[in-house]
Amino acid sequence: MRHRKKTVKLGRTSAHRNELLANLVCALIDNKRIKTTAPKAKAARSLAEKMVTLGKKGTLAARRQAIATLKNEKSVKELFDAVAPVFESRNGGYTRIIKLGRRISDSSEMVILEWVDAVVSAAPAVEAEAPAAEEEVAAAE
Repeated sequence: MRHRKKTVKLGRTSAHRNELLANLVCALIDNKRIKTTAPKAKAARSLAEKMVTLGKKGTLAARRQAIATLKNEKSVKELFDAVAPVFESRNGGYTRIIKLGRRISDSSEMVILEWVDAVVSAAPAVEAEAPAAEEEVAAAE
């Protein structure tokens, strides 16, 4: 029985699993959304939310802990400077998982893992660019 055993093993050794999750969280910080399998996303979500909590603290010790876990100073800088301040008033639930369906090759459940507030703030910017492009086309004619 697996009672009270929270670690999702993902069929990897502990070192490989830690590096995989760190890389997934770094990709999430840099790209704002990633496409991966459901078990990996569920495991990465836990680490991502812990890193945002460290980012909200903003102390030097928290920054060093994040660097020790993620092993990527550029991503940690982005986390502390851009991602964590967005979630300052939020007490948890920083990520969302959207199901996409099954992958054709091996029928793995695919999902998108993304930040909750970052996507909402990025969506109006895309809509604002579309009318400007139409005006330029009309002016050229």
